[in-house]
Amino acid sequence: MRSLVDRFFLCPSSTETLERRVETLTRSREAAVDHSAAELRRLERDLHDGTQARLVAVSMSLGMAEELFEQDPDAARRTVSEARAATSAAIADLRSVVRGIHPPVLADRGLDGAIRALALDMAVPVEVVGTLAGRPPAPVESAVYFAVAECLANSAKHAAHSQSWVELGHDGAVLRVVVGDDGRGGADVDAGTGMRGVMRRLGAFDGTMSVSSPDGGPTIVTLEVPCRLSDSSSPRTTPSSAPA
Repeated sequence: MRSLVDRFFLCPSSTETLERRVETLTRSREAAVDHSAAELRRLERDLHDGTQARLVAVSMSLGMAEELFEQDPDAARRTVSEARAATSAAIADLRSVVRGIHPPVLADRGLDGAIRALALDMAVPVEVVGTLAGRPPAPVESAVYFAVAECLANSAKHAAHSQSWVELGHDGAVLRVVVGDDGRGGADVDAGTGMRGVMRRLGAFDGTMSVSSPDGGPTIVTLEVPCRLSDSSSPRTTPSSAPA
């Protein structure tokens, strides 16, 4: 009887539970806002230093070619060719920026297909196991996709591994993705900004990330996000995915 009384007084009340929940949501919202601001600054920097600079060079080259057409047609043609090459490079920059916002493969093929496509591009073999019976909400898809991409990139940079793997699953309420590698281990979440960014992305959706990485490996990163899956029979597409 006394244990029941003690439990009644020691357990947090519904008000305290709600207060903690509000505090958690406030922190995750602030982290999401900070992350969005950082991403916006990155996009602005990429556009300014990459695409804009190339387009300015194209404009200058075309201006020079216009002046040369009557005096030196051959030099004008060479200048136009250089401008055309710079235009192609600017288009490639823009495509890279678009992929960084929302990869077309993710919109077209869903999280399952996008992760499998990502695995094919890795230098070290990546085995993808499991399937998803539907598609998570688009913002969750994007967050989890970039989280997996960050984990695989970290393995490629630091793990000295021979193989990685990704396990996909959904239990009806929680999307669970496990990313692992057979490398040297010792991964430290606090050592860089990439994994902290992953935590902020997932935290915006009440998601979590846990890391097990003992010295000698393996490194296993578990990503969990509560969500429901929608019917995947009709893939969503975006204009950016259309062939150029």
